[in-house]
This record gives sequence, structure tokens and C-alpha cells, in this order.
Amino acid sequence: MKNQRIFPGIILIGLGAYYLLQQAGVSFFQPFSTWQILMIIVGTAFLGQGYWANDSEAILPGFICFGFGLHFLLVGKLAFWPDNQIGMLMLIISIGSFLRFQKSNTGLFQAFLFLILSVLLLFYDQIADYFGLLQSGMSFIWKFWPALLIVIGLYFLLKKKK
Repeated sequence: MKNQRIFPGIILIGLGAYYLLQQAGVSFFQPFSTWQILMIIVGTAFLGQGYWANDSEAILPGFICFGFGLHFLLVGKLAFWPDNQIGMLMLIISIGSFLRFQKSNTGLFQAFLFLILSVLLLFYDQIADYFGLLQSGMSFIWKFWPALLIVIGLYFLLKKKK
């Protein structure tokens, strides 16, 4: 990591505040005294490292930690927050990839791949209804699209570099 002071500084401040509020017994903090807040703190530290220290490789793990923590904190508590776990996690990875691309100009393909996957997972029912896949012969193909993901992944792993 470049500029080693940002990440540990944010971690120490975040954990110190977390445990200080926990020990003080502050009533408004009690619902937030969870592992999700710890993930948000770690994600914030990575994001700080990524943006303040110009370490673009820290942006993706930072947004993943921050986003996963925020998602698991809000799911079931806010009526409008989607409860489709896998779709939301793929969307968070996609947004993190787009943020890293914005800073480093790498990973645009992966960002779009995760975005398409998240949209398919989040809006599966609407997409299936729109195309009428449940009533047609396409339902067989629609059921086995994860196998297509495996095949594409194997292709990328086994493809020879030119």
C-alpha cells in the first residue's frame, strides 16, 4: 500500500469511536453496535486509502466491505431496501468496480459484467414475466444460465495470454 498512514489511522479512529460509544452505553448507538458497523469502518479505511493515498487497488475492497456492511445493516430495517441478497452483493461489487475504473482505468469489463448479473438477479421475476419465459421453452435455458457463467469463467481462466 502506498502512504501507510491513512488506512491504520482510519481503522484506529473508527474502532476507538466504536468501542468508546459501546462502553459509554450511549443509547442511540446500541442498535448500531454490530459486526456490520465494523465492516463499514474497515471499508471506510480502505476507501480512505484508495482516495486520499491514491491507491486505486484499495477502492474495490473498500467499497465491497462498506457496501456489504451497509446492506446487511439496512436489509429488513428499511422497507424500500431490496432483500435479494445475491443481487445486491453483485450490485455492490459492480459499483466498486466502476469506482476503481474511474480512478485507474482498469476493470470496466468486470464492472459491466457484475452490473448485468446484478440486474438479472434483482429483477428476475420482472424479466421472466416480460419475456414470458415461464410459459415458453426458454424456461429450460433460463434455469441453466448459471452454467453459462461457469463456462465463461473457465474460458477466462484457461485462455492463453497473447
